[in-house]
Amino acid sequence: MDNSKISHHISEQFNIELEDIRNKVLIMGGLVEQQIELSVEAYTSGNIELAEQVIKQDDEVDELEMSIDQECTQILALRQPTAFDLRMLMAVIKIIHEIERVGDKAQRIAEMAIKLVGVESRFPHHELEHMAELVQGMLHDALDAFARMTLEDVPSITERDENVDREYDNILRQLITRMMEDPRNITRTLDVLWTVRALERIGDHACYICEHLVYMIKGEDVRHLSQEELEKRVNVPR
Repeated sequence: MDNSKISHHISEQFNIELEDIRNKVLIMGGLVEQQIELSVEAYTSGNIELAEQVIKQDDEVDELEMSIDQECTQILALRQPTAFDLRMLMAVIKIIHEIERVGDKAQRIAEMAIKLVGVESRFPHHELEHMAELVQGMLHDALDAFARMTLEDVPSITERDENVDREYDNILRQLITRMMEDPRNITRTLDVLWTVRALERIGDHACYICEHLVYMIKGEDVRHLSQEELEKRVNVPR
């Protein structure tokens, strides 16, 4: 972590509190990354035990979110931070919400894995696995950028969301074709569609984490900007 971007205070306890929050965010992020990996493996292999592990882990993710949120709130009330410290705490509250939502998506995939156990085909395996790799990479790199307090990789992370969207559209077309060819596949195919949709949303949440990180470091709100505008804002020195 690049501690040069972090304010230092007369109170050593304040520094410890901020460091503790950052570490807990990364622990929470690592747990959710594991959830994604296990849920996709459970889905493609039909492993119920893995799926149940993902669902059980979601309680731990929720507890971490509440703990970090409470710590941030206490610091805001007691320390009355300003400048970077204030932005960091506000950004962390938003980032842990994004991470928690990713955990919810992983849980949904795990639940679908259990629901589809014994189903002859979980179409489409390869496309889904590739899409999962894309969003896992985005989330990992977004969390790494948070750990290092740097924006250099943010444009490349958000740009990859276009690849995720293309994969999603491609799978969606295949699923629609499958339903049209045989209406008996509709219910089963819709379950697959919800799984793919969950993966697509994970990519979105990784982008939102990047946007919150830009606010934290540069103090600029880059939500709703185009990719080109985001790159300009990130690359403009302050």
